[in-house]
Order: sequence, then structure tokens, then C-alpha cells
Amino acid sequence: MKAIMVMYDSLNRHMLSPYGCDWTQTPNFKRLADRCVTFDKCYVGSLPCMPARREIHTGRYNFLHRSWGPMEPYDDSMPEILKKNGIYSHLISDHYHYWEDGGCTYHNRYSSWENVRGQEGDHWKACVGEKELPPHLGECIKQDMVNREYADTVEKMAQTQTFQAGMEFLDRNHESDNWFLQVETFDPHEPFYVQDEDLMGFEPEYDGPFFDWPGYHPVTEEEKPYVRHVRNKYAALLRMCDRSLGRILDKMDEYNLWEDTMLIVNTDHGFMLGEHDWWAKSNHINYYEEIVHTPLFIYDPRSRAAGRCDCLVQTIDLAPTVLDFFGLPVPDDMLGHPLGDTIAEGKPVRSTCLYGTCGSQISCTDGHYAYILAPADKNNNPLYNYTLMPTHMRSMFPTQELQELELSEPFSFTKGCRLLKIKNQEKKEYLDENGEHPYETLLFDLEKDPGELSPISDPALEAYFRKEIARLMKENDAPAEQYERMGLLEEAKEIQ
Repeated sequence: MKAIMVMYDSLNRHMLSPYGCDWTQTPNFKRLADRCVTFDKCYVGSLPCMPARREIHTGRYNFLHRSWGPMEPYDDSMPEILKKNGIYSHLISDHYHYWEDGGCTYHNRYSSWENVRGQEGDHWKACVGEKELPPHLGECIKQDMVNREYADTVEKMAQTQTFQAGMEFLDRNHESDNWFLQVETFDPHEPFYVQDEDLMGFEPEYDGPFFDWPGYHPVTEEEKPYVRHVRNKYAALLRMCDRSLGRILDKMDEYNLWEDTMLIVNTDHGFMLGEHDWWAKSNHINYYEEIVHTPLFIYDPRSRAAGRCDCLVQTIDLAPTVLDFFGLPVPDDMLGHPLGDTIAEGKPVRSTCLYGTCGSQISCTDGHYAYILAPADKNNNPLYNYTLMPTHMRSMFPTQELQELELSEPFSFTKGCRLLKIKNQEKKEYLDENGEHPYETLLFDLEKDPGELSPISDPALEAYFRKEIARLMKENDAPAEQYERMGLLEEAKEIQ
């Protein structure tokens, strides 16, 4: 048996033709959907990039205990479990966060790995001294502009080289058995850097300022005329992503891998392209459907099922699904579910699920309603990071952040390890000038209002979702202070 995971970053379901988009160009996603099961109710768990990838390894939420960070010593890792059981696991990625301090322990969980350089701010090519940046809207940084000088054709771009490495793996290993291949590109994550030939199909002419990297903030009045331009740039990069997917599908056809190879095509989260007058996936806004409701496609050669599935699934289900496919037991600490029966016969695996970012809201959906719960404490207290690997995205925790650390008692999933309990300083990013968080508690009827434009009031439904959040937090062994922060102490008592 073999398995391939093709992973994108910031891939928007509402921009793909299998999910109803009629203006982007994604024929290979349509080709994929015709061959496999397309999930209509897939949701994220822990956000953003590295927390989502930790879920792909561990099969459990981590945002209740930890912000962005590496794999921990006590974590179960799906690729490492495969490796230890004689199933070769290989990672190919241009996602440069894997090789920063906050992601530094992921790649060595695989049997082997390849790093393709040059995306975004990857510290790749050197340029000593200043570099003139073009007049621009949004973000524009020196390192990214330097990197682009070395990726000035489609063939030289990191995404192309990532998938080329995937082709080489398949050419060499397609006749072998027992392997897992993860081909993962940073695209279509911002900045939306594309060659002119891909943009031409969406925007033949543009005479505005340089703008392909929206910031994490509201769409300002100045930028509103350029929302269409940014969407066109995203669509052009998406077309490149679709073409890369087609290369994988071509190899599946060429070597008849459909006979014995699972194919998973997924993402970590979506991206706001002006919806709700916001850009990106800012920590200052609600996690709307555009961010948390993600595309997922799975082909399972055991059932060879194709069509639509409306069962509620999540990122945490991917690790158990892969392990189960290879006939390996799923560790008790993985809270996700194998999706084999869901793919084959539409068997549900859950009624509700959680999603969120460490220190922001905690949200819950059943696929019909979405309940977004804001912290009860306006100062967003108490909040801690629990870790044995004190690193932020691009740096280790500074010494001043470690001065008041404590040792926690073990959690149910830490293999008996006590953890460092460190006051969460990152929450300051979520607070306004008065030191208060900006979040609201909101309830949406997704069937009547899929764009989440009109919150509803329903006290009985809100009470139900509050209890569900507390129940799922309990199942995940959430830190006790999280119930206080979210105003769920009474609900927590009811589920003792």
C-alpha cells in the first residue's frame, strides 16, 4: 500500500470549481473530484500554519495548550510511526516555516526530506546593504524581493521545483511498496507572486501600484479599488497550483497508482480576500467560513468511492486515516478518526468540532450552525503556553519571558511529562490600545446564511454549543484556566 498527500497553504474552497466557483481556472481539481470523495464539511482545528501541521502529525488539537511551535517530545507523529513500522515516509516542501525555530522538529520525523528554497521571506539569497523596493500597497520586504530575482520563470519557482521533486520520487519508487509521500507547497499563501503568463488570463492590463501581499488588517478605503487585483493574483497562483496537481494526477494515471495508492489533497486553512472587509487570517477578526471551512479530497483504493460527503471531518482525522490505511493501530492520544468508512459509505465520525488559535476565540460547529465564543475576560486572562520546546515562530522564547515559568502537572497526552507553564505573551497581539480583546460572541445559521453576514440570537442553541465546547475541551484535557478565560466554569462542572 502507498499514500500521497498533496498539501497547499491557504487554499480557499470557495475559489475551486468543485466547490462551485465559476471564474477561476481549476480543471485538475475538477478532474480530482471526479475520481475521489469531495468533503463538503471539512473544518480546521488548530490555526494557523504550524499548529495545523502539528495536527496532521498528532491527530489532536493543540491550540488550547500551545501557540505556534514545534513538535514536542511527547507528541505522536504519524510520519514517524510509519517510519518505525517499516513504511517509508518522505517530505518534499518549500514551506520555509518548517526550517525556522518554531517548526524545527517536523522534518526529521520522516524517513527522508527535501527542502526547496525561496518562498516569501525565506532567508535564502544574500543581498548585503539596501535594496530599493517598488512603491506598493500592502506588504513588501527586502528578502522576498531578493528571492524573486532567482525565481523569475515558472520553471524556477519553488512550487514548480517542489512538484518536480515529487515527480522524481514517483518515477523512482512507484514500483516499491509501503511508502508515504507528502508533497507540500507554500502556495497559494501570500504573497501572490506569479509570472505574467499566469496572470494574463485574469487581468490583461493593470496600471495600479504594486500589490500582491495584503496585510493582516481591514481592507482600507485606499485599497478597496484594488481588491479585484489581489483576487486576480490569487486566482493566477491558484491556476499554477492546479497545474501542479495535474502533474500528480498524470503520474497516478501513468503508473496506475489508483490500484493501491491513497491520495489526499488538503490545506491548513483558507484566506480572506476582502470578504467581510478583511484581508488574510488576522487574529483580530472572527474566524469566518472563508478561513476555517476548507477543501478536502480523498481517494481510497480500498473502496474507490467517488462523490460528495457531507459528514463533519477535520484536520485531526488525517493522521488516523493514514495509519488505518496502512493497517497500523491509532494511538490513544489521537482524537481524530479514521475516515475509511466515511469515504466508503458516508459513516459520520462526529457531531460537532472545535477550531481556533491559541489565545483568541474558541469556536464550535455542527456543520449547520457556527458558534464563535469570545473570551469572557476582556483582558484575555488567564492564558499560558505549555511546552518543553519554548520557541516562537522565528525565535526562541526570550529569557525575560521565562523568568516566571512554572512546572505543570502532566496532561493525559504528555506521556507522564511535566511541562513548562509560561505566561502567554503573544496574546498582546490580540489586544487593543486599552489592553482588551476585540472579539464578539456570534452565532450563525450556515445553511440560511453561508456568508455569515447576519448573526442570529437563539439562547437554547448558544447554551448547547457552550456545553459542547466545554465537553470537547474536557476530551482534549484543556488546561483548567481555559474554562475561566472563556467563562465556561459552570459548563465544565456539569460534565465532571
